[in-house]
Amino acid sequence: MKIGIYNGIKDIEIKNVEMPKCGPKDIIIKNKYAAICGSDISAYYHGGDDNRIFKGFEFGHEMISEVVEVGKEVDDIKVGQIVYPYPLTVKGDSSRSATVGGFSEYILCPNAKLNQTVFPLKENISLKTASLIEPFTVGTRAARRSRPQKGENAIVFGAGAIGLSAAIALKFFGCDKIMIVDLSDFRLEKCAKLGFETCNSSKEDIKKKAIEYFGKARGLMGETANIDIYIDAVGHESVIHTFEEMTKLFAKMVIVGVHHKPLKVNFLPLTYAQYEFIGSGGYMVEDVRDVMTIMGNGKYDIESIITHEFKLDDLEQAIIQASKSNESLKVVIKY
Repeated sequence: MKIGIYNGIKDIEIKNVEMPKCGPKDIIIKNKYAAICGSDISAYYHGGDDNRIFKGFEFGHEMISEVVEVGKEVDDIKVGQIVYPYPLTVKGDSSRSATVGGFSEYILCPNAKLNQTVFPLKENISLKTASLIEPFTVGTRAARRSRPQKGENAIVFGAGAIGLSAAIALKFFGCDKIMIVDLSDFRLEKCAKLGFETCNSSKEDIKKKAIEYFGKARGLMGETANIDIYIDAVGHESVIHTFEEMTKLFAKMVIVGVHHKPLKVNFLPLTYAQYEFIGSGGYMVEDVRDVMTIMGNGKYDIESIITHEFKLDDLEQAIIQASKSNESLKVVIKY
């Protein structure tokens, strides 16, 4: 079988190796689709240690798969079943969550358990859409961490899969108005087609447009936009500064984008405005279930955010394409 190996910056190898052997408590799955994550792109260009993508490992972690072999002691998983491999547990080692083998033809799943290491896919979700379950669980976790209430307003920075999934989840949880901010018109057009207000912050005044869309509210330094929830799905200090400059009293900022460098935060306005910074990393089982519900209800054309499809032999080309935010949103490998 073929496996994709990460060997370092701009060094990816497709190797041929022996098929794994299935033990009595294990299953073997065949990947059907695998999506390129932002962490895969970051590892390719800058190094993978920050994202736990280590040299010499088969990598990839956003996939949907078919069960092709089942150990004799596994009684709740069947050959032919379509499953979502849960990256935190599917290899029996949470440190492998970014290197579970999404870019490999087959994966050995030790001590497999249904609804713990793999989750059955609902029949009304397409395989291609299901390849986005993992990034959507990350975005859904970020939305959940904001403790959204029915009727609240939210602004999401970042029109990639995580930002867009956070916006969809915020709607699912009951938020009223949502705006997505990005620099890519290509990605923002995709968001607009899914029903979201958008803002290109390189061309438009965020605060002015936000006040026009959300209405006015009281901020520490005067009038500002009526936004209850901010989501940083970018990981850039400018997003934090924007939040500090235009937040209303008691607003919340959830940070799911990865900040690689320490930031300076002024705690004085945080104290007096009583706003919050909330971290969000990864996902939980409840997020998998909510994403399955969101994808299954058909309200959003989630598959439309997949812009390119490649074969495994072209993995490096796929990662390069996924890095082009002005012409790509989500890129997948089809097996």
